[in-house]
Amino acid sequence: MSDTVSNDSSPQFLGQQTPLPASPEEAVLDYVPNPRPGALYLTRFAAPEFTSLCPVTGQPDFAHLVLDYAPGETIVESKSLKLFLGSFRNHNGFHEDVTVGIGQRLAEEMKPRWLRIGGYWYPRGGIPIDVFWQTGAPPEGLWVPDQGVQGYRGRG
Repeated sequence: MSDTVSNDSSPQFLGQQTPLPASPEEAVLDYVPNPRPGALYLTRFAAPEFTSLCPVTGQPDFAHLVLDYAPGETIVESKSLKLFLGSFRNHNGFHEDVTVGIGQRLAEEMKPRWLRIGGYWYPRGGIPIDVFWQTGAPPEGLWVPDQGVQGYRGRG
């Protein structure tokens, strides 16, 4: 990816096997120029099998993450995002910290026009926890569909 804009030391992810980063801090997110920089549009990534570890028990926590963003000058390269999200498999973090941290890192590095993340965490101890974060109000005229994840119903 010669047009990567994240930094000059980014690994070349495309077309080769890439090991899962050992931690979110070690994960490198690649960004490429937005092919439609003047257009107002929304990009959605869904990670229905996201996993991290409970910082108290060390047990796995599972979530369905939905990331929506209106690109600015760059877009996130999807394979690097997949590797970044996968790096949380051995990461201890509370649901709130993990969800908001993912959104903040992407917003700080990619500088989208707007970004939101929904973390729909599966119940642990009988309580589902849903965490939402966004950079602000969506730009006027941006179509923002519902994230499409139903609230947890259990037996209901």
